[in-house]
Amino acid sequence: MEYGLLGEKLGHSFSPQIHSQLAGYSYELVEKTPQEVEVFLKEREFQGLNVTIPYKKKVFDCCDQVSELARRIGSINTIANRGGWLYGDNTDYYGFRYMIHRLGVSVAEKKAVVLGNGGVAPAVRAALEDEGAGEIVTVSRRGENNYNNISRHYDAKILVNTTPLGMYPGNGEAAVDLGPFKQCEAVYDLIYNPLKTKLLLSAEKLGIPCMDGLSMLVAQAKKSCEIFQQISLPEEKVEEITGCLRRKVSNVCLIGMPGCGKTTVGERLAARLGKKFVDIDREIVKRMGKEIPEIFRESGETGFRKMESEVLSEVTKQTGQVVATGGGVVVTPKNCELVRQNGEVIFLKRDLRELTVAGRPVSQSRPLEQIYEERIDAYRSWSDFQVENRTVEKTVREIESLLV
Repeated sequence: MEYGLLGEKLGHSFSPQIHSQLAGYSYELVEKTPQEVEVFLKEREFQGLNVTIPYKKKVFDCCDQVSELARRIGSINTIANRGGWLYGDNTDYYGFRYMIHRLGVSVAEKKAVVLGNGGVAPAVRAALEDEGAGEIVTVSRRGENNYNNISRHYDAKILVNTTPLGMYPGNGEAAVDLGPFKQCEAVYDLIYNPLKTKLLLSAEKLGIPCMDGLSMLVAQAKKSCEIFQQISLPEEKVEEITGCLRRKVSNVCLIGMPGCGKTTVGERLAARLGKKFVDIDREIVKRMGKEIPEIFRESGETGFRKMESEVLSEVTKQTGQVVATGGGVVVTPKNCELVRQNGEVIFLKRDLRELTVAGRPVSQSRPLEQIYEERIDAYRSWSDFQVENRTVEKTVREIESLLV
């Protein structure tokens, strides 16, 4: 084989796609048990490898030469086969430094808290040191600094999550509550699925600059490619590939009043973007085997909203979709994080006089103007963009132009 990613359980990975855009070589996912790793490396039937958990430390002794950086960090995530001898390095360090520079918040002389002490944490600490950070504290479950006494570090200005908490399929979890970190100036979460973890959504809500781990993934891959090929690639490649990946995996969630055209616009938009279309109301009907008015009659609005949130949670964990929500999705506050976790939210607006109420229990229960006034603040605050729906084609083109 040429190049690949070595790990125990890899599942879905963006790495083959990233490396194909970097240099076009063959890149495979290589799953090996702990017993198979040493034999595989000794055979040396590859040109280069990236290494992920749980083997970043295990491969150390299998390399003939190790970079000073990798030795300092104590783990390896990149191995190049150079004429039969193995060279080991660590590119997580470069990836995280790229994140720091990309966000644009200086870490110099500032207290930083690193959540987690796993495979990537040493590289993060080394990068923070070289960027001139002040006190660097590692918080783990059983260390001297742990989640039971984290209050002693609420004065941190930089927060970095290296734990898997909040990663798919555990969306909605977070290692810490960001609220008490009153002096926090930047939040980095190395997770990239979902694109916005609960931690990042909290940072956004509090107005704290933050960044997900997608650009780090691409930046460390670029450095790995340079080590594999012994070449230099332009820095612009990182943003180019990151943008391409983000556009591919991002969801577009449509919110707005009942009858404003979310389904019609959503279906057309999905076709244009090459994404799957999902209508939340249709999914509820499919699951319950009943139409919406019947569900309302039997379970009331409270029962319907509970089902709506459950279906929405399942759907929005997935990526690469256009999702049309029900008009009342904003009635349930926790749904905000669900629609925002994997992409953009579009508030689709339409003149109230053009909205139909047939088959819509809530719309028939009281004047549309009253419903609109109850929901307008949420529609506006939940959305990234607001688009007037006058004609379907024009609306679809406008949404396309707004997306990242």
